[in-house]
Amino acid sequence: MIFQRYALYFTPEADLAERGAAWLGWDMAAGAVVPHPKIDGIDVAALTKTPRKYGLHATIKPPMVLAKGTTRDALEAATSALAKSTAAVTLDGLHLSRIGRFLALTPLGDTNELNALAAHVVKTLDPFRAPASDQELARRRARPLSASQEQNLIQWGYPHVMQDFHFHITLTGSLNNAEAIAPVVAAHFNPVLPTPFTLNSLTLAGEDSEGMFHAITRFALEG
Repeated sequence: MIFQRYALYFTPEADLAERGAAWLGWDMAAGAVVPHPKIDGIDVAALTKTPRKYGLHATIKPPMVLAKGTTRDALEAATSALAKSTAAVTLDGLHLSRIGRFLALTPLGDTNELNALAAHVVKTLDPFRAPASDQELARRRARPLSASQEQNLIQWGYPHVMQDFHFHITLTGSLNNAEAIAPVVAAHFNPVLPTPFTLNSLTLAGEDSEGMFHAITRFALEG
């Protein structure tokens, strides 16, 4: 399959992956649509329309077009080498959080090592990223950016990296009633949330011609 963009994600495994794929309606590992859970009074498909195409994931290095002169094979090789020299990170767990107007799973505990890992991935693999287009820059600037976010956008092609990175696994689009929906989302996910939570792999993902992301290769962190 030919992909138009690539990203480095953390993608859950086992029960959380299965439950998350059903919630979003897209299994990025299988590259397939899956049925949503049936919940009385809740339109899960509508709640998850925005994040569906990305699959259940936390972004580590945001989606990027490959730079000229680079290839997917070279990106895979570089990611493999990075993973072999990078240690896994363990936190206390995951829990449901409200971020602005959407709901996400976020980590419990000290995130300094996790943030450092993400920054290392962004920096190490940046030679594979084509510069952001003027259209992409304008789209990112449509919402106000802080000085550091603007600098990140210029240097790394995305505002929410480095000191502005916050690990999260998005579960909904923008909501007008997040507080009312949160208990339903929590009831769906709480039984499978890991305690502790270990980020022990990176997944190279690709975006197909229809905008859906597929898991390509999972790399265990072995450092």
